[in-house]
Amino acid sequence: MSGLVECVPNVSEGRRLDAVEGLADVSRATPGGRLRERTSDDDHNRSVFTFAGDPDGVESAALALIAAAYQAIDMRTHRGEHPRLGAVDVVPFVPLSGSTMEQCVALARRVGETVAARHKVPVYYYARAATRPERVRLPDIRRPEYEGLAALLATTHVPDAGPATLHPTAGAIVIGARPPLIAFNIELDTPDVEIARRIARCVAW
Repeated sequence: MSGLVECVPNVSEGRRLDAVEGLADVSRATPGGRLRERTSDDDHNRSVFTFAGDPDGVESAALALIAAAYQAIDMRTHRGEHPRLGAVDVVPFVPLSGSTMEQCVALARRVGETVAARHKVPVYYYARAATRPERVRLPDIRRPEYEGLAALLATTHVPDAGPATLHPTAGAIVIGARPPLIAFNIELDTPDVEIARRIARCVAW
């Protein structure tokens, strides 16, 4: 597998910045993957890492960050505004120069199988890596959130890989492949959610 791949893991920690920086150090220390950006949000209690490199290096960096996050984060005490299923909530792989979406789908599923085997965590595949239509959209998968997922693991949320048992501290993880994504957050001077939805509909394309 050749070319350049990007990975954008979202982890459920944005307040303990020493722990977040420790995860960034894990990414920096992995050969073949270059950490390009790290952002943290206190209200969401969430951090987003962006690294890119050759596929093998990015795969190693993703697995190393996931393992370190599972050591650092306990979902039993996590509170934040952002929907989430686990200590590592979502891990998308993005094809860049010289790589293809098909390669990223294969990479996502390989990482998912490894995470399931090593950490005994339920794994869901989304976006282009989804194995069923109802799991293409990320919000549909994580709607129950960590607190409600255990009750659905035998029905609507049977994992794509890993055990049908919620990991008490790590929760579950969503892994996928998608095109590049541009997202931004704005604060509105109103409590009216419908206004926010109307604005979102106008700018979505």
